[in-house]
Amino acid sequence: MVEEVLVVLKRRELPESWTLRTFLDTGGYQGLRKALTEMTPQEVIEVVQGSGLRGRGGAGMGTGLKWSLIPKDSPKDRYVVCNGDEGEPGAFHDRELMEVDPHALIEGMLCSAYAVGAKHCFIYCRGEFILAHERLAAAIKEAYDNNYLGDNILGTGFSCDMVLHRGAGAYICGEETALLESLEGYRGMPRPRPPFPVTEGLYASPTVVNNVQSLQAAGQVVLNGADWYRRWGTEKSPGTLVCSVSGAVNAPRNVEVPLGTTVQEVLELCGGIDDRGLKAFAPGGWSTPMLPPDKLDATMDYEGMIAAGSVLGASSIIAVPNDMCIVRAVWRGSKFYSHESCGKCTPCREGTYWVEHILERIEHGHGHPGDLERLEKVNNGMSGFKSLCALAEFAAGPVGSSIIHFRHEYEEHIRLGACPMRTETAIAS
Repeated sequence: MVEEVLVVLKRRELPESWTLRTFLDTGGYQGLRKALTEMTPQEVIEVVQGSGLRGRGGAGMGTGLKWSLIPKDSPKDRYVVCNGDEGEPGAFHDRELMEVDPHALIEGMLCSAYAVGAKHCFIYCRGEFILAHERLAAAIKEAYDNNYLGDNILGTGFSCDMVLHRGAGAYICGEETALLESLEGYRGMPRPRPPFPVTEGLYASPTVVNNVQSLQAAGQVVLNGADWYRRWGTEKSPGTLVCSVSGAVNAPRNVEVPLGTTVQEVLELCGGIDDRGLKAFAPGGWSTPMLPPDKLDATMDYEGMIAAGSVLGASSIIAVPNDMCIVRAVWRGSKFYSHESCGKCTPCREGTYWVEHILERIEHGHGHPGDLERLEKVNNGMSGFKSLCALAEFAAGPVGSSIIHFRHEYEEHIRLGACPMRTETAIAS
């Protein structure tokens, strides 16, 4: 049986893991000290790039590659922004990382700031994460009081300030350009690209935007080296991955495993499937195409999930139980995406609205012949990245995949004029 490999979650069980005292006692800020005293900014970029560390926010872009794209000759200020606006249904690993180890995030951001020449860092924390916000605020104060933030950090001449910004609970602000709009005080809506944030991001200046997990891992890569991080994972997807696991499992929680671990092995670390049994699973949060149980041998890495017919996404496995109506589950998800669409792009604004209402009609027994084909047509209109951000694509994933794997459930709803599972429950009672 596979075992957990704790890299970014290594302080999870320590008493008061969120304090500076515990962080320093367990090697904290040694990566920053090494970067500032023994390495050039370019060497920091090269070691992170050499480690193969990829963004854990879903896109999977190389973290070091993104840092290397910041123009070195720009006269503008440069910024580092942490995307802590975790809103994907089924994902809760960034929240735990910010709660249990906030100083590791600060250290990773400072390593990034030093590498790209930034003097200002911003943490965009989701508004609902009350405890994470409190601990981040306390950690930032501790870092300032002990010369890990501010002027002349550790006497090296490097200076950097950090701002903690609290979001207002908009799913769209998990998209990096919408996050930057919100950070500037505007309504969170995605920007056209190009230009990309690495050249014109926050305040139209070069900006690195990274996920919480990516930045925490980067600090350890700087300290321990590229080869150390490549001890785990696969050639194309090195390192470890924190997976949020929920749904029909006996012990829902976050687990950290080497990339390339199978879904079955991750589920076993969470006590296995519960008595309800497994009907399907979404491997990367609800926005990723769901897969049937015969895909449990698919690997939790970027290439493995694509080969299985889905994507790694937010690496958050939702196990759908046998007693769950797929149509109802997908309809409830569609309500979320329809509500969270910012309305800027027509395929998303109109598509999420009509998908929600067609699904509602089918689930409540008012479906009629032609609805399933109509649903497919509208859903296909959202697919293929036709909008400025990926929200429409995310909304389309569970709908399209559920029709592929569970078309019979939709057809039964329409044929019976009711949800078959509700009808069975009523008869049994």
